[in-house]
Amino acid sequence: MAYRETASVRARKEAARDRILAAALQLVSQKGFSAVSVSDVAELAGVATGSVYRHFASKAELFSHVFRSASQREVDQVAQAVSQPGTAGERLQAALTRFGRRALRGKQLAWALIAEPIDPLVDSDRLEYRRRYAEVFEQVIRQGVMSGEFPPQDARVTSAALVGAMAETLVGPLSPHRDQQPLDENQLIHSILTLCMRAITGKEIQP
Repeated sequence: MAYRETASVRARKEAARDRILAAALQLVSQKGFSAVSVSDVAELAGVATGSVYRHFASKAELFSHVFRSASQREVDQVAQAVSQPGTAGERLQAALTRFGRRALRGKQLAWALIAEPIDPLVDSDRLEYRRRYAEVFEQVIRQGVMSGEFPPQDARVTSAALVGAMAETLVGPLSPHRDQQPLDENQLIHSILTLCMRAITGKEIQP
């Protein structure tokens, strides 16, 4: 007679998997991907190292799941900002601000998600989530063009350029190797908004 997992066994496995993912995310948020080992994750999750490999075939696969979970949370935050009431310009500024503020609030995790060299599997995930960010921005840019608030433009190209501009502008401030000069985060966010909104509207943002 073939063995069938009981509901309680499946629940225990799912709970262990969830603990492993939560532990990995916590450690990556504190130290980045490169400084986290599978044994570190296992210890924090309260499982044996071998148990991690029963749920994830490799360290790269574990990190891929962590990356996708953390990135989706950030994409959802940006999408929520875009969905608020207001003009297209107001909603776009709100989304860009949220993107930047969340990155600067959690520098280590943001660096890990935006730029930290990891594994080809995770690099592939990174490209996918940049596309998802772009889709959120593309939606509101199209709305702005249709309403006449923004000048005619290729919303797909503009949205991809926005994601690139945000990511590249934040790489320096987020890098663990940057100099320790004080960072004026408000000025940085304002500069990013000015650049992005000028590129989209051809106008200066209102103070």
